[in-house]
Amino acid sequence: MPGTTPAIDRARPNRRARTTRPVAVPTADPQGFAELGVPESLVATLAAAGITTPFPIQTAALPDALAGRDVLGRGRTGSGKTLAFALPTVAALTASGARRTPRKPRALILVPTRELANQVADTIAPLARAAGQRITTVYGGVGQNPQVTALRNGIDVLVACPGRLEDLIGQGHLDLDAVEVSVLDEADHMADLGFLPAVRRLLDRTPAGIQRLLFSATLDNGVDVVVRRYLRDPVEHSVDPPAAQISTMEHHVLTVEQSDKAAVVRELAGGQGRSLLFTRTKHAAKKLAKQLSQAGVPAVELHGNLAQRARERNLAAFGDGSVQVLVATDIAARGIHVDDIGLVVHVDPPAESKAYLHRSGRTARAGADGVVVTVSTREQARDVRALMRQAGISPGHATVRPGAEQISALTGPPAPLATVPPPAKVPDRQAAGRSNRAPGTSRRAPRRRSGRRAA
Repeated sequence: MPGTTPAIDRARPNRRARTTRPVAVPTADPQGFAELGVPESLVATLAAAGITTPFPIQTAALPDALAGRDVLGRGRTGSGKTLAFALPTVAALTASGARRTPRKPRALILVPTRELANQVADTIAPLARAAGQRITTVYGGVGQNPQVTALRNGIDVLVACPGRLEDLIGQGHLDLDAVEVSVLDEADHMADLGFLPAVRRLLDRTPAGIQRLLFSATLDNGVDVVVRRYLRDPVEHSVDPPAAQISTMEHHVLTVEQSDKAAVVRELAGGQGRSLLFTRTKHAAKKLAKQLSQAGVPAVELHGNLAQRARERNLAAFGDGSVQVLVATDIAARGIHVDDIGLVVHVDPPAESKAYLHRSGRTARAGADGVVVTVSTREQARDVRALMRQAGISPGHATVRPGAEQISALTGPPAPLATVPPPAKVPDRQAAGRSNRAPGTSRRAPRRRSGRRAA
């Protein structure tokens, strides 16, 4: 692996040509991780977690990444990209043998969202522990003190969102001049969120000549500029079809009257499988989750207005099956991995095809079956037809009302309705305070009048 160099090359973009290598079609006897060059200790850690067969992106990218090459990996979300960069990162730090020092991470992994930061860290943590390495996350929406403490104690792998990372650097809590490997995950989503200027500033702070790994579903919106500037003669590995082309995914458009929409959505969410419902706004996600829960279909919400603790709690409930329905904005369309989501419902059709593909990609992951339903009113029909045409798919169409057999054919038998809990009881202390007051009196003491009377 290339050694670290303290100098920072800010002046000249790197414009070396990429090398694209074909990806072999998986056979009935695929290679294991050991055959791809993964160190034995990491192979054992994967096996202990039940991971023995690499995904195509891992089979393609790991040999070059483990050899120290810069790699550009292209594949849809859910294709297994995290292990494709996690294993080479941990292996490279082990081979380097450099000492861990306070405030100077040895590997930097940039991600667009807090949820993705936590998921990436959860994947890497067992590998890092097996190698005697420390890992921490840095993102906004939570207090910075625990993050600062972790950095001060010294870490090897830092998984970070650009905004909070730049803030901590500005406060002097860390430096990136000891980074040996840099990773940019979901680069196209970074671009969609407007993070690429911050990403470039952060990568400019890392040493020149280090290994760089970049993973993205597409190379639009300036991602290709980042590739040319920072990756040296990268090997490009492209796997997986677009989300809409996956053979195990069914697409349907259900046209409804506006007055019937709420009931149809409730029936779609009321199946026994795990469902992910997308709305366009935060308010709509919160309102729909509440309405479903009150109707006996327990649901949790996920959107940008939630505090981090609430996000984690709701995602955990959805992930462990405590709740079968998650109502979300596009914050859940990228980087959120939950197994066995059988149904994705576009309650509000997205504005453009890219969002449709990423939302839909939450189902039919790792070869599983999945159904995608877009609920369209008659007024939206023209825009939805254009959306499907841009996405390159030909969905099934049906006009439905509540109770239609087409709905039950998509969802299967309905789940038993949950009992809506009664309103919470008033705490005894408050109840006691009220019981000691005479009827019609206020708890607050009467305001004293001033001695001056109105003229």
